[in-house]
Amino acid sequence: MITADLPRLCGADIEVPLADGTSRRYVNLDCAASTPALEAVVRAVNEVLPWYSSVHRGAGHLSQVSTRLYEAARQAVAVFVGARESDSVVFVRNTTDAINHLAACLRTPPGATVLTTEMEHHANMLPWRRLGPVEHLPPPPSPAALLDMMDSALRAAGGRIAVVAVTGASNVTGEVLPVAAMARIAHAHGALISVDAAQLAPHRAIDMAAMDVDCLALSGHKMYAPFGAGALVLRTALVADAEPLLAGGGAVDFVTVDDVLWTGMPDRLEAGSPNVLGAIALGVAATTLSTVGMERIGDHERGLLARADVALTTMPRVHRLRLWESPSVDRLGVVTFTVEGMHHALVAAALSAEHGIGVRHGCFCAHPYITHLLGIDAVAAASVRSSLRRGERAGIPGAVRASFGIGTSERDLDALTTAMAELLERGPRLEYRQDEQTGDFLPVSDARTWPRVAGLPALETAGHSAGCGQF
Repeated sequence: MITADLPRLCGADIEVPLADGTSRRYVNLDCAASTPALEAVVRAVNEVLPWYSSVHRGAGHLSQVSTRLYEAARQAVAVFVGARESDSVVFVRNTTDAINHLAACLRTPPGATVLTTEMEHHANMLPWRRLGPVEHLPPPPSPAALLDMMDSALRAAGGRIAVVAVTGASNVTGEVLPVAAMARIAHAHGALISVDAAQLAPHRAIDMAAMDVDCLALSGHKMYAPFGAGALVLRTALVADAEPLLAGGGAVDFVTVDDVLWTGMPDRLEAGSPNVLGAIALGVAATTLSTVGMERIGDHERGLLARADVALTTMPRVHRLRLWESPSVDRLGVVTFTVEGMHHALVAAALSAEHGIGVRHGCFCAHPYITHLLGIDAVAAASVRSSLRRGERAGIPGAVRASFGIGTSERDLDALTTAMAELLERGPRLEYRQDEQTGDFLPVSDARTWPRVAGLPALETAGHSAGCGQF
């Protein structure tokens, strides 16, 4: 397994406290949610900090330095995704922000609709509703079926569908979608294709030009650059004349009391002082991953996935959640499962409190998809909604997800296998109580301490429900 020659991550050897008062090396299997920072990214941010200043229009030397670094980061992202010369890279906060910007700025004909799937993360589902009606394809039984369903829907719409909005890879089950083939079908019917690449970008090579993708969104916090920046990369002509979602300084050429002349792209969509350090971090991460080679990264994660598949498949009471079973399907390092007779939140809590393993549980901000995978029908879904309206979360359905990245090793997967085997055989070592407000399980006796940062108040709890993490 190749790990030693992959880039190091900040905090790779950090130890965390367990509920019994001991400590253990942290096993991070929650990379699909957010990744640690690359050490190269941390070094770059620290190097830039003394030179930081506001970008664009500043005559001072620090402003000139920051501007050049900010624009260099934009170029690095463009290279990473294989953007065309006619494309723009717009720096945003994250994928959700990117798709909201896109949905707000695209101009479509009256009566036009958006076609997407029930596999989508909420970030690629909810923003499109502001553009108009949205049609959802049900989860297909195979990649070929997805293409057929998409072609049939576009054909039946007779040109009414303006945008096909799809994920590049599922954050729930890891399947990599046939984006290039989907783009060909969309364009054959006169539709644009927009790709949510939040999960795809850290794990597989992207070439927007070769794949003929019109718009693409990604997040730095999933690309080992968790400094609050993401990117929307798109054909400039699509939004060159659009009124931006955010209005303010930097997005204009001239303003009067009753009129505004918006500036050109990409500044048009970047109103306000941008996250310069976040953009630089994202650019450095993109360059670092490209230098390592996305094929090498993919091979590393496929090997880990095969190891996890073998281990979990043989475990009693563990049920894997997958959409496509064919071994020829490309999958990211994502393993999602349920444990018969054990609440998903309890499994995650015990792995953390007793073994120092970080996984995610719940519905992963993909409610229609997870309810499909769990076999929750309309009646059961209505019952869930009623429970939530009453503030009851204890019985909310969900699953457990372990997800990998460049910092994951065979040792990490072996730790998960050992912990799961113990949990299945003997149950949790500790006694737990369920928080009625969040649905999470907490050890009744918990010796863990929480690090404090000077200048911030100490909090006894996480403060609020995880929301989508629960359901």
